[in-house]
Amino acid sequence: MKNNLMLNSDNLNKSADRGAFERAMKTLELDKVLELVKDCASTEKGKEKIAKLFPSTSKDTIIKNLKETSEAKLYVQTKTSPSFMGAKDITKSIKTARKGGMLSMRQLLDISNVLSVSLSMESYLSLKEKAPLLDEYKAALRPNKFLRDKINSAIISEDLMSDNASQKLFDIRRSIKNSSNKIRDVLQKYTSGANSKYLQENIVTIRNGRYVIPVKNEYKNEIKGLVHDTSSSGSTLFIEPMQVVEENNKLRTLEAEEKAETERILYELSAECDRFSHDILSDFEIITSLDMIFAKAEYSYATESSEPVINTDKYINLVNARHPLLDKESAVPINVYLGKKFTTLVITGPNTGGKTVTLKTIGLLSLMAQCGLHIPASDSSTLPVFDSILADIGDEQSIEQSLSTFSAHMVNIVKILREFTPDSLILFDELGAGTDPIEGAALAQSILERVTSCKALCASTTHYAELKAYALETKDVSNASCEFDVETLQPTYRLIIGLPGKSNAFAIASKLGISKDIIKASKAKIDNGTRSFEGLIGKLERERIDLEKKKDALEKNLAHSQEMYDKAEKMRKEFNERIEKESQNAERKAKELLERARSSADYVFSELQEIQKKKDSSDFKEMLEKSRENVRKSLGYAEKDIPEANKIEAEYIPPRDYAVGDTVKVEDFGKTGIIASLDGKNATVTFGSAKIKTEISKLRLVEDGAKEKTSSPRTPKKASEAHSETDVRGMTGDDAIFVVDKFLDDAILSSLPTVRIIHGKGTGALRKALWDYLKHDKRVSSLRSGSFGEGDAGVTVVNLK
Repeated sequence: MKNNLMLNSDNLNKSADRGAFERAMKTLELDKVLELVKDCASTEKGKEKIAKLFPSTSKDTIIKNLKETSEAKLYVQTKTSPSFMGAKDITKSIKTARKGGMLSMRQLLDISNVLSVSLSMESYLSLKEKAPLLDEYKAALRPNKFLRDKINSAIISEDLMSDNASQKLFDIRRSIKNSSNKIRDVLQKYTSGANSKYLQENIVTIRNGRYVIPVKNEYKNEIKGLVHDTSSSGSTLFIEPMQVVEENNKLRTLEAEEKAETERILYELSAECDRFSHDILSDFEIITSLDMIFAKAEYSYATESSEPVINTDKYINLVNARHPLLDKESAVPINVYLGKKFTTLVITGPNTGGKTVTLKTIGLLSLMAQCGLHIPASDSSTLPVFDSILADIGDEQSIEQSLSTFSAHMVNIVKILREFTPDSLILFDELGAGTDPIEGAALAQSILERVTSCKALCASTTHYAELKAYALETKDVSNASCEFDVETLQPTYRLIIGLPGKSNAFAIASKLGISKDIIKASKAKIDNGTRSFEGLIGKLERERIDLEKKKDALEKNLAHSQEMYDKAEKMRKEFNERIEKESQNAERKAKELLERARSSADYVFSELQEIQKKKDSSDFKEMLEKSRENVRKSLGYAEKDIPEANKIEAEYIPPRDYAVGDTVKVEDFGKTGIIASLDGKNATVTFGSAKIKTEISKLRLVEDGAKEKTSSPRTPKKASEAHSETDVRGMTGDDAIFVVDKFLDDAILSSLPTVRIIHGKGTGALRKALWDYLKHDKRVSSLRSGSFGEGDAGVTVVNLK
């Protein structure tokens, strides 16, 4: 008896919890969220399961459901959504088969479709390591390809069975076709022969399952046969000629045999479904459960939701949380925490500022998480498991029950105070409103004291200054406010925890046009204590905004500094890696060069030894010359790598600073010129009549001895030693002019009358620059473009004086 009483008590508590959840689901509009999730499902049974989702109070179950949704979301992102092919509910069909009944072709095709989905899901669920929970569903599937193929091969559509369903059916249908053709052949003589004049239309039709022809009423005695029907006007009789009566009878018999054979096949397939009924029903349940899970994943993906962390420390921390029924593009995310430093949150601020939306967001996201749904918040958000969620939100005035707004709220609050536990979440909207403000504030404070003393998590909105003061003075209670921009008269919907809010009634009224004298008179009617308190809140609000601006500026500076540091660190690493790589390459080249030198030395010594051994032979001279040639070749191969090794050199440091007039060598060209001007890191160097601008780091100072050498008269070249053409393709205008200038000097010294300059066609810019230069060059007599065979416009032919 005692056990029975305990069991009844537990049932009552569970019933109370379920009732509390059901009221909260309605108040917080979870049903609307579930409708959105249902839209993502493919099967009717899956939609039913979503509609029946209910908050769990088991932490393990909640975590498992959330993880399943996360794994399904991974599949959606990796493979796209699976196809459930709109699998129909086959439960009733299987029950019929189990009773020995015959299933229709439509029912059998539905079962075949479920078997196809089972096979498809077995192939689709392949991420075993990354999605172990969904792999358990895969392991539970019992796909039956044999039965699926047997049904599909026998049934073409819901009203057509395949000829190949059985050999007997094939033979019967072939006989039906032959019999029909015979009848048509006989009747064709009536529609196209001499008897056609007796017909209303030259056609063959069917009445009561028998082939007939339409005969005019006045000629009914001309055609002997059986009348099966007449037209509505009576002018046409549908007569079966006596010549086809026997064949029609045979046809009816064959059709009866066809029907019997079709039913036999359907009974056979139904028996097969009965044989595998347990596996089929099990697969159907798994498929629809997967449909529900993937619908939750699709919803999570569409709303940019994430899996919350479920904690056992009974605290809420929602980061960048959005109400799921608001437009995600315009909704302002909020940050809410509750349960660690305080268990009760008193939210204040002006009307339409977002207080009620904040309450609903906290409650609705908690319900969603306990239903296994992802929440529209950052993945760092965390929630506890509540044994009940109790909400008094909105105006529930009841005309039928003669209850005022205040009374209706009190009825709800009485239920809440009777049902809540330390593990409950309690939400009050405008607690104590709708009655005398003094009494309402006192009542609201007492209710909050009761809830806070039991350590239940609670959030309440209010306009009462007394509750703001209570939250400031009481342990485990904190203020929060919904920010409001007085200048624009628009709420920002940001939640500020730790600071009470102002109603801003005077500011809003003034902005909307209430005269200043009325506003002034209204302020005078407020007692000094309230005025000081509101002034203090305003001051704190201004200081908070100022601190936030400074904080934002510091964060921007810190982010910029971090970015610069990261760039510098990246450059340092790249530089070190490059130096290390160059060092390794230089070491490798040096080793290769040393190895080649050793090989060459060994070869020379071996050749010398061979010569020493054979110095007295008759062909000694010939062998000596051959050995010399081999040694030269070997040394030549070794020298090929020397220029590569010489590429790695120390940074050049001039013996003194460069000055205008210094003779320098430009490394890029290997030419010597004179510095005309210096500009920071750049220098202008002249080469005869040409000038180029280059970096100082590319210059090498030429010593005085070298100066004299470079300024000494040039030895004239012979015409045979000078080239009659030069190629400047790919150069800039200045570089090309420099090369051409030296080329013309060499040509004149070699007494060449005509030279060719190859500059290519391209855009024509290089050709134009050269022509502009050559037209004013005193060494040039004339110039022209190349003719056909000389390079056309890509070549300039220059005649020298």
